[in-house]
Amino acid sequence: MTRKPIPKKPAMDTKDKLTLWVTLMVSTTLCISVLAMVISFMLGLWAKEVDNAEIFKMISPAFSTLIGGMIGFLSGIKLMQNEDKPKCKE
Repeated sequence: MTRKPIPKKPAMDTKDKLTLWVTLMVSTTLCISVLAMVISFMLGLWAKEVDNAEIFKMISPAFSTLIGGMIGFLSGIKLMQNEDKPKCKE
């Protein structure tokens, strides 16, 4: 029985590492922010002294802006990631 060699992954260059870390940090920030907003929504819904309409008026624009900005940033990073690599030669 012969063993096949395990193929090695190509080493990541500095730009790929930076892109990975920035993507991870933005994703983590997005998750934490969304969780904080959802928790504040939930607490506002059951609090007797808080008007629900006021909570939604305050948080909804910030929620939309945050989600849209982060998703746009992540998609921009991923779209630009392979732009400088040469295309296959035909």
